[in-house]
Amino acid sequence: MTGIIILELYVFVLACFAGFQLISKVPPTLHTPLMSGSNAISGITVLGALWVTKVTPEAPFGTSTVFGMLACALAMINVVGGFVVTEKMMGMFKKKT
Repeated sequence: MTGIIILELYVFVLACFAGFQLISKVPPTLHTPLMSGSNAISGITVLGALWVTKVTPEAPFGTSTVFGMLACALAMINVVGGFVVTEKMMGMFKKKT
């Protein structure tokens, strides 16, 4: 059991380090389009959260339902924010009349 926790902690720390290195290497001109695109991919997270939130007769309202609802709400905030940022960014390229 302890070995699994150590392995999961190792993967988490490695993912944090790799993510930091990747984001720090992106030039500022590409940061906003890449982030808005990756936020839109959070729709997959919404589907996963809905899957976890499902209510079954055995567990009508359990811990997974609470965490699933929280994950769904946070992922939807991320999706909407990604589209708002993209819309603002695209507005910068429109011709002024």
